[in-house]
Amino acid sequence: MNTNNELILLKESAVKPIYSLTPFTLLDYPHKSACILWFAGCNMRCLYCYNPEIVFGKGIISFENVLQFLKGRSHLLDAVVFSGGECLLHKKSILFIAEVKKMGFLVKIDTNGSQPKVLEELITKELIDYVALDFKAMPTNFEKITQSKLFIPFEKSLHLLLQSKIQFEVRTTVHSELLKKNDIQQMISYLEKIGYIGNYYIQHFVNGVPTIEKLGHSFKELENENLSTEKIKVHFRG
Repeated sequence: MNTNNELILLKESAVKPIYSLTPFTLLDYPHKSACILWFAGCNMRCLYCYNPEIVFGKGIISFENVLQFLKGRSHLLDAVVFSGGECLLHKKSILFIAEVKKMGFLVKIDTNGSQPKVLEELITKELIDYVALDFKAMPTNFEKITQSKLFIPFEKSLHLLLQSKIQFEVRTTVHSELLKKNDIQQMISYLEKIGYIGNYYIQHFVNGVPTIEKLGHSFKELENENLSTEKIKVHFRG
């Protein structure tokens, strides 16, 4: 007999919220093997976004299909990464994550921080193990880069994570036309001021890929700079 949750999942499967599934990665969850669920849709339109097909596209994979996939990976994968787009926008994201946790997988969330109420419920219910929080920019640049007015929700999500025991990282994608050294230094100062201690990941924009906005070549100027502080260690990716 189906439980209420199973009935809801079956109903939701018709929606097909997931754009694609990466069956295996050793890069997206620190020191763990994982798969990635790419949820369609996002409430930001970051100019440098290299997943426009996910942001503007529709899902083609049901969550029911994902559960079937995971049943065959219970001894092969350590974790499931919920990404996107913005995975926490989906109205059943908490239910989906709970089902994955029940299967024994670790859960990582990639989020832009725009859904603090959902994040708070996930933390309270102990449904997530790791969070990658995208720090797009300070308020002076945030609206231009993201085409949204969602800095305050992001800030609430960051404070929730700081107050929790959840392992998390803060990361920023940098295109040299959009964020300069001074912008990154302001972001680091902001993180220090609110009490963040740990790693801060700078992800270089990948040149030559389709993006939401047509941008010029991005230069890796920041790698020559010593941006780390006593409390925050800056790492470069890409």
